[in-house]
Amino acid sequence: MKTKLTKTVADAARPKSGRYTLWDAELSGFGLRVTPTGAKSWVIKYRTREGGRNAPVRWYMIGPHPEVSASEARKSAETALARVRMGEDPEGERIVKRAEMTLAAAIDFYEQEGCFIQRGIRQGEPMKPMTKAYTLARLRHHAVRLLGKRHVTEIDEGDITTFVRDVTAGKTARDEWVVDSETGKRKRVIVRGGDGAARKVVRDLSAVYSFLKTHKRKTRVTHNPVEDAAVRKTDNKRTRFLSMEEVKRLGEALDAVEREGANPKAVNIARLWALSGCRRNEIAGLKWSEVDLERGLLIFDYSKTGRSVRPLGAAATALLEALKPDPAEGYVFPAERGDGFYQGTKTAWQVAIKKAGLPGVTPHVLRHTLGSAAASAGEALLMVGSLLGHSNARSTAIYAHVSYDPARMAADRVTAPIAAALGRPSPVEKQDGAPVAV
Repeated sequence: MKTKLTKTVADAARPKSGRYTLWDAELSGFGLRVTPTGAKSWVIKYRTREGGRNAPVRWYMIGPHPEVSASEARKSAETALARVRMGEDPEGERIVKRAEMTLAAAIDFYEQEGCFIQRGIRQGEPMKPMTKAYTLARLRHHAVRLLGKRHVTEIDEGDITTFVRDVTAGKTARDEWVVDSETGKRKRVIVRGGDGAARKVVRDLSAVYSFLKTHKRKTRVTHNPVEDAAVRKTDNKRTRFLSMEEVKRLGEALDAVEREGANPKAVNIARLWALSGCRRNEIAGLKWSEVDLERGLLIFDYSKTGRSVRPLGAAATALLEALKPDPAEGYVFPAERGDGFYQGTKTAWQVAIKKAGLPGVTPHVLRHTLGSAAASAGEALLMVGSLLGHSNARSTAIYAHVSYDPARMAADRVTAPIAAALGRPSPVEKQDGAPVAV
């Protein structure tokens, strides 16, 4: 028997041996479900596909009584049933939503099938193992920690903006010891937030969403929220490089550190960073099989940009000649223990840059220094790219501003007579800090 469902009716409903439903007399499909334990919930029952005996039956849960009042439940039922009449399926949408990937699951999917280069001449190639490891670590330490439980289709531009702000503020930073799931050993995990970390991880997150869009049937992702989010994705900074005076100070500091007992491997690795312009681990993990001293080349089969051949200057070649053992096998700088390469440069480097008065300078700055020196010497950007092992001209373009320096000097020389003839001599020399016209 049907009756109008009210608070009084709901309060009076008693549990039975089996679950049953009280139906409303005024709103067809609206009911109160009562379980044997006495739990009561407001529900609606409807058929999809515009009704019909063969249409699937859906039960749509509105909420529990008394947390949801009878009047609130009735309004919700009216809205949901109106949607059903318009051909919608409220419960079906819930089912789909529950089945959607969370961001944490999406990143697991990305690890399995999506860690490939998405742009450039290496598009479609798998990421290098170290690049993949760093990318996934950033995503899990930052994105999963803050957004991991959210469904991927629920995350919008505002969420990305808040996420970047939180990472920048250090909300994901931590320093703790954890047990490695693979080895069972304890390891220290240090996660630093900040502006740089936020920019890197938001670029990683954009790549994840681009990948998910290519699998929209499985992920239901059709939009990349990072693309339109109001966040900075690039540094917008002029590349840091050392002047020749700063390089001299660094060289003197490295000599001093070596005299004070630093491991010669650490010092020579740092010297080769400066002399070769190679990336940090290209030198630290250098193998003798990659060194061609007769032709003065380093030949990397598996660099960050794939196979890469780097020309060496005479000083770098001489340093490697002096280090060459007989026979020349394995790593140029082998680890003190084990089969890997030497990884103890950090301490010696920090002492050296402190002695040189170069706070904040990283080994990568030495790579930029070689690039800027080449550009300032008038070398074509194509040649600069060859020295640094760039796979495309865009990577080398950051040194274009440096190559203007010799051009400006030439402009000074050429226009000086014209300026003098015009009565507008150029201030090209200084005495006691003041420009003097010549």
